[in-house]
Amino acid sequence: MKIGMILDKVYPPDPRVDNEASSLIKAGHQVYLYCFDYTGKLPKEEVIKGIHVCRYRMPKWIYSISALAFTVPLYHNYLVKSLSHFLKKNSIEHIHIHDMQVANAVYKANRLFKLPTLLDLHENRPEIMKFYEHVNSFMGKRLISPEKWKRAEFKAIEKADKVVVVTQEAKEYYIEKTDVRRDKILVVPNTVRKDFKEHFTIYEEIESRDADKFIMLYVGDTGSRRGLDTVLDALPIIRKQIPNIKLNVVGTSKYHPQLIQKAKQLELEDLVDFHGWQNFEKFPSFIRNASIGICPIHRNIHHDTTFANKIFQYMSFGKPILVSDCPAQEAVVKEFECGLIFKDQDKHAFAKQLIKIALDSSYYSLLSDNALKAVETYWNWENTSRGLVEYYTF
Repeated sequence: MKIGMILDKVYPPDPRVDNEASSLIKAGHQVYLYCFDYTGKLPKEEVIKGIHVCRYRMPKWIYSISALAFTVPLYHNYLVKSLSHFLKKNSIEHIHIHDMQVANAVYKANRLFKLPTLLDLHENRPEIMKFYEHVNSFMGKRLISPEKWKRAEFKAIEKADKVVVVTQEAKEYYIEKTDVRRDKILVVPNTVRKDFKEHFTIYEEIESRDADKFIMLYVGDTGSRRGLDTVLDALPIIRKQIPNIKLNVVGTSKYHPQLIQKAKQLELEDLVDFHGWQNFEKFPSFIRNASIGICPIHRNIHHDTTFANKIFQYMSFGKPILVSDCPAQEAVVKEFECGLIFKDQDKHAFAKQLIKIALDSSYYSLLSDNALKAVETYWNWENTSRGLVEYYTF
């Protein structure tokens, strides 16, 4: 089958697109990818990892007005012509829409072709938008309505033949909020491939650093809702019982300078290393160097119904995880006993759980073994993508 994936971004990179396309290609399908080029310097067509990439030149203002996609119809109307060209030229047989933002344009272009459509919701966009700086700006509050996005999302779900979400919690959310049938929604989590821990470059300067420390690792965006303030607040408590504690932060954000300043104010410079954003190929070495992986994200509708991919990256190397009580990640920990949970934004709860893991070597070993087994037996892409492959096999 010729599957036409629609991505209203520049490609590469996009890990979810890569993983899904790879599995579908391996199953015998052809995958064509519609994506953007804002520079005009990228090849219009090329094959990447078996994906037939088709780039369409876009003016930069398209990106600028994307947040207004459901305020004014310009964004969607502009894309219809190129989408129609993509579907016709490549004789697409099934449309796979990556995220809701471009959905209206795809549905308009598909009026002529009447192809089956799958809507792949990478996240709960209307809910996460509420935390975006530009949405909360003076003009953003007047022009961008998360509620309009929510209504548009529900309509997009109604129009799709199949809907994909990343967690069971997300599935239950949409079943409760819409009239969608339970069997219309497929859960495909963002897990890691089994070979994530098998094929990687070793960075000795990373892996040998702080060998005598108990290292907490955080990888990813460091925005305020990611919970690193809680971790910093907990460190003065933790260091009293674990003098060799260390926090490695690999990532950045606009909020990042405030975290650095907070570490200074709490006199934690000797306990925290802010590494900034690093090349993805270095992640395995940072994880191997760590004692535990943390994901202290704040509770909200978005975080409650999604996974941070980092928890599976940590687990794939046998690292216990310490996570906030967002239901999706809490369920992973409880089912496989691969870490501990703390109440979000509670520094005392975080410190208590971290100390429990660090001071009990036998318990640490149990959690470590369980984390490794969880990824090897269930939480790996080869397993969690089966439903998607089966859907396209008809």
